[in-house]
Amino acid sequence: MVQYTKRLNTGIERGAQSIMFDHRFLDNVDEAAVLGSFWPGIQLYYPPVKYSPAQGIYETMEQAAERMRKHAHNTNAHTLLFDLEDGCRQKAMSRELLRQELPRFDHDRRKFQIALRINPFRTEEYDKDLELIKDVADYIDVIILAKAGEVYGAAEIRDLSSWLVSRNKKITIQPIIEHPRSLKLADELLAFPTVTHAVFGIHDFSKAMAIQITPEGWINELKTYLSILLYEARIAGKGVIGGVEVLINQTAMPESTIEPPDVRRWLDLHGDHESHVVYHHAVEEAQMGLTGKQVIHPKHIHLCKVAFTPSPMKIRRHVEILRAAIEADALLGGAIKFEGEMLDPPMFGKALQVLLRAYALKALSEDDKQFALDVLRRLPVHVIRENWPYGVI
Repeated sequence: MVQYTKRLNTGIERGAQSIMFDHRFLDNVDEAAVLGSFWPGIQLYYPPVKYSPAQGIYETMEQAAERMRKHAHNTNAHTLLFDLEDGCRQKAMSRELLRQELPRFDHDRRKFQIALRINPFRTEEYDKDLELIKDVADYIDVIILAKAGEVYGAAEIRDLSSWLVSRNKKITIQPIIEHPRSLKLADELLAFPTVTHAVFGIHDFSKAMAIQITPEGWINELKTYLSILLYEARIAGKGVIGGVEVLINQTAMPESTIEPPDVRRWLDLHGDHESHVVYHHAVEEAQMGLTGKQVIHPKHIHLCKVAFTPSPMKIRRHVEILRAAIEADALLGGAIKFEGEMLDPPMFGKALQVLLRAYALKALSEDDKQFALDVLRRLPVHVIRENWPYGVI
């Protein structure tokens, strides 16, 4: 407890230092600098070479390539995640498949990121993964490092970051926090500019802690540790990607279902137990401030997207709140009455966060984005950082 209290005080000091001299307003808002990059959002694990339980064999290269061209190119996930670690048995064939197929993805036209989950640092398989990255670096957006920091600490991120500089400077790194040692070093792992989000690896983490988590209750069972990671990430201005669900729903929610009342109606009429669990976990993770979630089945994608992404109705309401605050000259001080509620600057900040969250998940219209930028121009730099630490001002 003494050690954690010391860390808490250190974190508060770091946060205070970051805003101490920033009582300025921005004359010109640089969109990329203030808003930051798009979030990982819903990341779909996609096996390069898949095992067929019905046949008891793995796909051939030709079968895997055909499946990828048919399904992977048309995913509605925010990120397509190719796993070369725990979920990959045919590693050599998978690497060869990715060498062949990744160049076929149109980098300029695709609407999703491509991530590669690689093996732990300085293992034989890790070195082979780096050889693959050399060949396909132009087609990758994110490297997800398994078991990050467990053996060599923050040096793993430092060395991988340095190695990536000469391959593709735009590639970011997502360390997976899968052990208490990694969580203890979270502030160091998150300090690197190449790291914009970290992944909470709930299954390996709970195994390392000897915690028997359940499919329905894992958030509460691991909330202490998830909260510590969120705390460190918030200070660093980085995001956290939530846990993988093991329950698989049998019916997919239609992509036209986006407003909360319609989602509840579909769940009541068509949702099975698994759909309810996955959706409510995603809602809770979004409410806690997570910036994404990993999923293992395509039927999870839309359930989690609607949980994480502000709906058009919610966006409209928060635009109206901010307009009312501006009209009353209360954005930086004062209060307004809105639809029976008394709202003041902290609530205005949360309304702005809703718009920026929608932007980060590619769900904000151009008009609403320009309105959000106009609001940001009216705020001091330190207030922008309090509300949205993900950009670089």
